[in-house]
Amino acid sequence: MTTYLKELELKKKQEVGNIRHIEQAVNDLKAHASASKASLAGKLTELRLLLDEEERLTKKFIDEKTHQALMMYEQQTETCQEQIQIIESFSDRIRQIQQRSDPIQLLQDYTASEKEIQQQRAPAEQWHPVPMSFEHVMNHYRGLARAMQSILQKPLEARLKEDIFSSLNATSRKEPGALLKTRSTVDRSLFLKHARSPTLEYDSLHPRLSLSEDRLTVSCSWRRKFYPSSPQRFDKLWQVLSKDAFFSGSHYWEVDVLHAGQGWWIGAAYPSIKRHGDSETCRLGWNRASWCIKRFDLEYWAFHKGERTLILIDDDPERIGVFLDYEAGILSFYNVTDGMVHLHTFRCKFTEPLYPALRLWEGAITICKLT
Repeated sequence: MTTYLKELELKKKQEVGNIRHIEQAVNDLKAHASASKASLAGKLTELRLLLDEEERLTKKFIDEKTHQALMMYEQQTETCQEQIQIIESFSDRIRQIQQRSDPIQLLQDYTASEKEIQQQRAPAEQWHPVPMSFEHVMNHYRGLARAMQSILQKPLEARLKEDIFSSLNATSRKEPGALLKTRSTVDRSLFLKHARSPTLEYDSLHPRLSLSEDRLTVSCSWRRKFYPSSPQRFDKLWQVLSKDAFFSGSHYWEVDVLHAGQGWWIGAAYPSIKRHGDSETCRLGWNRASWCIKRFDLEYWAFHKGERTLILIDDDPERIGVFLDYEAGILSFYNVTDGMVHLHTFRCKFTEPLYPALRLWEGAITICKLT
């Protein structure tokens, strides 16, 4: 009975802990709702500012086109005025010849001017300015207004279900008040038993990228490098694969993104990923031959075959952990800046060797030395 009472007391403490977790969830939800409404207000304000800017730019466009047309009309008017002056001047000459009292002089002056008279007798060209219209501009904005009205006429929940970005977000499919039940936290030491420090490969390195001597750090360079020609080299996308490939077993490596700037991609790829061009077959995460998580424009996404899943992160990570279990078909990503927070897991049956892969937009990325 004493043992049972201890177990019941422990169970009671667990339930009290559950209440604390729920209370914390309540507080977090209220704070998140408040922050979301503030963000919404900011986004709608941004939209209003964009519309104001659009109005300003469109009015400027109309003013510029109007000014160009008026300048042309002014030049054409000046040309007509010059022709009028020429005609009036020539008319005065004809009148003077006509008033000659000496018939011989009159004939001589007429003969000298006869060719010019014949030229001036040709009828003048009739100019009809083509009316200038901005109806195409108005039609553009009428269509834009109709499109927005059509979108906004649908209920908000229906629009969110149709929106691909919302539908890809796992949290949008959860019922209000849903619980996430867990039993244990992730122990980083378990992953470090499979630690690796894969080095990067020069032959795949884009010419805008450079490697450190130990081949662990890749950095952007706005000056193009002159690397030897290689069919393995990415020629358009700023990407690089590792020299080391994993085709069995479990492996864990970490990537330092503290100096990677606003845009970076971390993942793995088959050797069959295309290297030439910037199509989806070459982009990390946009094809069946690669997987990655991406940070860009303050958002985090998981990518495979072009399918995107939004990752919700409280604090920007400075270091990312990547775990691969080849036989189990697991490729997981963790924020290991402070502890070990799970970000995303891909589940797939791997059919080719996997190479750690990186892509960046600015700054530098470093594969950490764990071995």
